[in-house]
Amino acid sequence: MIKISASLMCADYSNLAEQVKLLEKAGVDMLHFDIMDGDFVPNFAMSQLEMKALRSLTSLTFDVHLMIKEPIRYIKQFADAGADILTVHAEACEHLGETIQGIKEHGKKAAVALNPSTPLFAIQHMFGELWYC
Repeated sequence: MIKISASLMCADYSNLAEQVKLLEKAGVDMLHFDIMDGDFVPNFAMSQLEMKALRSLTSLTFDVHLMIKEPIRYIKQFADAGADILTVHAEACEHLGETIQGIKEHGKKAAVALNPSTPLFAIQHMFGELWYC
């Protein structure tokens, strides 16, 4: 089954609520939040504040891509803000297993993203712990 996760990165931030309603009408399955810290990646984008503001406006799944260093430090904030799926970068985690376990302990689905230069076998030991579409 194909699922569509629409990124809010290019949305009109001055009217996010209306943008979400339009995406719902278009039939998307999930909203994708790109969270950037200016450290792991050079840009800044979104935070748990936008997620929290939108959570009460939609029942769509919140697919949250944490492009931040040591995301384990922020799992609780994003879980509390309404994330359903938390994707972390293997390269950003000192202890990937602990990070995945922390996500699951907050009742969220865990996923891992890899930078293009990172081989898939680097996370092979985690396959049984991860959520798949």
